[in-house]
Amino acid sequence: MSNPYEREAEDRYESQNDPSPVSGTARDNSYAHETRSELRNQIPVQRDEDDVEDPIQPPFSNSDKQLAQDDQEAIDSSNILRGDRLRHAKPRTQHGYSEGPGEDDLPEDVVYGQSGRSATGGII
Repeated sequence: MSNPYEREAEDRYESQNDPSPVSGTARDNSYAHETRSELRNQIPVQRDEDDVEDPIQPPFSNSDKQLAQDDQEAIDSSNILRGDRLRHAKPRTQHGYSEGPGEDDLPEDVVYGQSGRSATGGII
């Protein structure tokens, strides 16, 4: 952390050596023109001075009424599962839930690396 004398010296140095302070209205539209002709007019790019569409409309956008309406629109009742497909459903096999075969169930040639895929995805 610098002390007041160092900060003052840094400020003097910057005022003498920096070409000019940056104004708050700097605009750079060099990015707004596509250099590849095949992509020109394909991807719209907004310039710095263009107005931006603001979807927030105070005081309506951040109200409880608007949030309740958004929730209602987001909930699709066709995606709600019936009770028989929830966690309390009983297993359909005699052994209960199965996670599939484990490493112990693999053939010996696969276990010892004599067959199968390597870690890099190639076939041995």
